[in-house]
Amino acid sequence: MSAPLLNVAGLHAWYGESHVLHGVDLHVNEGEMICILGRNGMGKTTTLRTIMGILRKREGTITFAGKDMMGVPLHRSARAGLGFVPEERGIFATLTVEENLTLPPIVAPGGMAVDEIYELFPNLLERRSSPGTKLSGGEQQMLAMARILRTGARCLLLDEPTEGLAPVIIQAIGEVLGKLKARGMTVVLVEQNFRFASKVADRFYLMDHGRMKAEFPVADLPARMDLLNRELGV
Repeated sequence: MSAPLLNVAGLHAWYGESHVLHGVDLHVNEGEMICILGRNGMGKTTTLRTIMGILRKREGTITFAGKDMMGVPLHRSARAGLGFVPEERGIFATLTVEENLTLPPIVAPGGMAVDEIYELFPNLLERRSSPGTKLSGGEQQMLAMARILRTGARCLLLDEPTEGLAPVIIQAIGEVLGKLKARGMTVVLVEQNFRFASKVADRFYLMDHGRMKAEFPVADLPARMDLLNRELGV
């Protein structure tokens, strides 16, 4: 069996003196979509930020495509093929959709052309001349994802992509994730919307106070519902 594309072992992280991750272990195979579940404040977003290299006070092991990422600076993480889409989206609000898409450089092989992006996100094609300030929350989320796909990322780290969005937009984002998975994209998803996650993810990690409390495939969901009800209130 081939090694995971992304492997995290014994990962610890700190915000100043505050110890926030306590030995996180997870792995993601190429083309797989995993979802990290957990209540607010359990370390889910911190895990993504630490993998990406945004949070530098860290210990443990992170390998991506066989390369040790612990000493790699943030811009080199992107060049290696990791792409982070934060919950706050991070688009350029005063630029148009098309300007947002053409500004980021392609830093790794395989970055999508603008025409491919519009095929994947038809809403963005309709809004190509609109500035970010005129986009709905769902359109901003799509644009944030599209900008990272332009760079050539092989693995997307997605932080709460459905937060605050209408059901019809959540469904559209689910369809996009399905298409990305069909193209072989690897995704690490942090998501509070368990019902959405259950339709797109292959495996789940349950996080509690900076540690992974459980890990299971989507096929085991029925047997894990009591645990998820206790931990998440689903």
